[in-house]
Amino acid sequence: MFSSSTRRRLLTASGFAVSVALLAQPSPSAQSRLRTPDGRPDFQGMWLNDTATPLERPREFADKAALTEEEARDYERRYQLDRTAAASRVDPVFELDAAGDLDTYEPGRLLPGRRTSQITDPADGRVPSLTAPAQQRLSARNEHLKLHYADNPEDFPNTERCLLMANASAPPMLPVYYNNNLQIVQTPDYIMLVSEMIHDARIIPLGRRAHLPSHIGQWKGDSIGHWDGDTLVVETTNFTDKTTLRGSGTGLRVTERFSLRDVDTITYQFTVDDPESFVRLWSGDSLLSRTNGQMYEYACHEANYSLSNVLRGARFQEKRGATKN
Repeated sequence: MFSSSTRRRLLTASGFAVSVALLAQPSPSAQSRLRTPDGRPDFQGMWLNDTATPLERPREFADKAALTEEEARDYERRYQLDRTAAASRVDPVFELDAAGDLDTYEPGRLLPGRRTSQITDPADGRVPSLTAPAQQRLSARNEHLKLHYADNPEDFPNTERCLLMANASAPPMLPVYYNNNLQIVQTPDYIMLVSEMIHDARIIPLGRRAHLPSHIGQWKGDSIGHWDGDTLVVETTNFTDKTTLRGSGTGLRVTERFSLRDVDTITYQFTVDDPESFVRLWSGDSLLSRTNGQMYEYACHEANYSLSNVLRGARFQEKRGATKN
């Protein structure tokens, strides 16, 4: 499936149209344009969450919080792959398959300052270690997937079932392979975050102060928001064991902060707190860039024959194994 940016290029030939005014400060006239009728900062519109800066600092940059210009150019070149070389091959099969696949990636650029990780705390830019119970839980989960993969449709990962691309829509929101478009719809009472990847929406009430009862869990958690001055603060709890963030459990709490850096940029900050799973809390931040691109339906279930084909293949292998025995 082509990414939305590929489809936009085919339709408009306008290239990768993203506003990148990352350092400018809004003028007074811009400030007035960034307010809703009720006086709140106006986040509405289409945004792109596609930075090349990884969540965790790569091991090769263990002692570097930022890269030199030369290192940054080399990293982005490796990260984005060599599309020009791929597209220039004369083999039509290669062009349709490999080059087409490469063109679906939307790698973005490194964050300002050429940072090596989105994580800012702890200082090593890495996800903290898991607690012993969390390690056991994660090992059991992985072992179950290994032993029972393709036993039943429910044993497939959520993404293969077209149910949820966890961190495209569930907090914290992190870049995925492609289709990193995010639409924000805002009213005085609600904020809605619509993710293009697996067409998901997170509806955040602004008037509710208490989370759902603890026995009620949701795959994306229960998000409630409030304003802290001009910053939108969203707290999410009530996760189920159907999803996990780097080994997190049902006690996960994620706090997000959205603030307008300028007319075309949102500063996005997040803190992950799950003392039952991580030895300490951890935080990070990134930028969302305004885009004039369109959001397209991610019709994941249409012609998704992979599930039935894998199940059929697994049953065939079982029969062949029984025959040999």
